[in-house]
Amino acid sequence: MIRVLVADDEAMIRAGVRAILAADPEIEVVAEAGDGREAVETTRAHRVD
Repeated sequence: MIRVLVADDEAMIRAGVRAILAADPEIEVVAEAGDGREAVETTRAHRVD
């Protein structure tokens, strides 16, 4: 299982990427971030690949 963090400043884009990734059973979206700072903090809090 590949654990992924989706980061983009547009919520609609994050939702679209999440939907695309959900089609692959080998990928698990474990978190989302709205900017770079949040992405770094979230990466520290979650185990992502």
